[in-house]
Amino acid sequence: MIAKSLNSPTKLAIAFGSGALMGLTVAPGNVWWLAWVALVPLWVLIRTQAIDSSIKFKRVWLYPLLWGFGFHGVGIAWIRDLHPLTWMGVPWLASVAIALFAWGCITLWGGALVSFWGWSFRFCLRRGKVGLPYGDTSNLSVGLPLLSVLLGTALWCLTEGLWSQSALWWTSLSLTQSPHDLLILHLGQVSGPNAVTGAIVAINGLLAEAWLSYSSSSRSRTKGLLAIALTLFLTLHGIGAWLYTRPLVESPNSQLSIGIIQGNIPTRIKLFEEGIRRAVTAYTDGYRSLAAQGVDAVLMPEGAFPYFWMGMNRSRDPFYQTILQEGVPVWIGTPGLENGKVTQSLFTLSGTGEIISRYDKIKPVPLGEYLPFEPILGRVISRLSPVELSMIPGSRNQHIDTPFGRAIAGICFDSAFAYIFRDQAAAGGQFILTASNNDPYGAAMMAQHHAQDVMRAIESDRWAVRATNTGFSGLVDPHGRTIWISGFRTYETYVATIYRRQTQTLFVRWGDWLTPMLLAIAGGVLIKRMKDEG
Repeated sequence: MIAKSLNSPTKLAIAFGSGALMGLTVAPGNVWWLAWVALVPLWVLIRTQAIDSSIKFKRVWLYPLLWGFGFHGVGIAWIRDLHPLTWMGVPWLASVAIALFAWGCITLWGGALVSFWGWSFRFCLRRGKVGLPYGDTSNLSVGLPLLSVLLGTALWCLTEGLWSQSALWWTSLSLTQSPHDLLILHLGQVSGPNAVTGAIVAINGLLAEAWLSYSSSSRSRTKGLLAIALTLFLTLHGIGAWLYTRPLVESPNSQLSIGIIQGNIPTRIKLFEEGIRRAVTAYTDGYRSLAAQGVDAVLMPEGAFPYFWMGMNRSRDPFYQTILQEGVPVWIGTPGLENGKVTQSLFTLSGTGEIISRYDKIKPVPLGEYLPFEPILGRVISRLSPVELSMIPGSRNQHIDTPFGRAIAGICFDSAFAYIFRDQAAAGGQFILTASNNDPYGAAMMAQHHAQDVMRAIESDRWAVRATNTGFSGLVDPHGRTIWISGFRTYETYVATIYRRQTQTLFVRWGDWLTPMLLAIAGGVLIKRMKDEG
């Protein structure tokens, strides 16, 4: 039985603690299986509030807010690696303040979104009079608990769908399963990351409803709900297993050999003379070595050359001269200009040094590459840091044509946004190229970034080649299996063999169709029940 006092320290601790457990499921915590139960305590608390009319509606936000603090706060704890920023001229205390401010903003935003879910979930439950008071065994059917699960799942998918359109999107519930539970991740081919998220929420909801039924002595209903939870869990993994075990039928004519260079140029020296000199040497030598191994093209990370390389005197640039000598196409990560504004870009160069195409980063990093609400936050940041943040996003409808056909591109933070890759796959993209910096962050962030790209490869049914500055570069096949992954803060080159693919998953064709369908069904059933209840 759940205590009825909203201010109970135990209940507050349970809300925060279960959220923190969910935070441990993402890489590098990797206890991914906890995600299937870590939402149960919050669900029980929300349902308790819906049943207990003595709890004021305006105070419902507290439990989900704490749960969100636990989940997102633990999940993005790597943001602390921003500190120290003293190499940028930022005082030590100001550096700490910037790191804490960034962590706090993202954590608060995540908590607010879970609060939105909790509030809207309880509102729908109370309007539909879904749920029985404790001890009432007059209705032992599972119909009302199932409606509760349907509502909670649909609303969570709606929340994450809206959240993914914002600038601060990273720790989706779907991320908890990557890169380990590849079977359930294949539901992403059906309707994107929300298919995985919906599965997790639904199972948690069924277990929570079973617990509530057990607490109210409805033993038969408890058994029925547990049976449904187990059946759904096995069925969803069975669908994922069917998709996962389909053979990858590749044509020899579609094969590509792409060289990856992980330059390992620390950000603290990257913008200065020593870093520039090291970058030119590292990428020139790496390109020449890979060309000698017969690769079809070379991929470099985001900001490999941290200056406007395209505007330089190319006759004096050793890397450009090496391209002309070796004749191997290359994707170069370097800043670009668009209407006088700076972009983070990936340029496609032919073996003759001609610019074939360009991809501009669609999702610049808030507080790192641009300032959201600049008129307000600009005054705050300017007092803490001398750095100007002024990068602009690229357009969503970019097409990346290469000598080998159309590619799907993403730069760093783009990897978190499934629709960026889905749009390009629908437009004919045949393989994925991601270029990232990832410094100064540590191994935790790098592992999560790799996990994001694993999901994008599965959802689009494409081979993914990842080039990062400091780790983890990698090669992922369309089933999400990591063929190769680089070391942490090492200089490496690697020859990745991939295949161009033109398949289209349901997600690529229709996008996230599951969320509106769940909302329509849940809304229809809820409206009917409200009418029946008068």
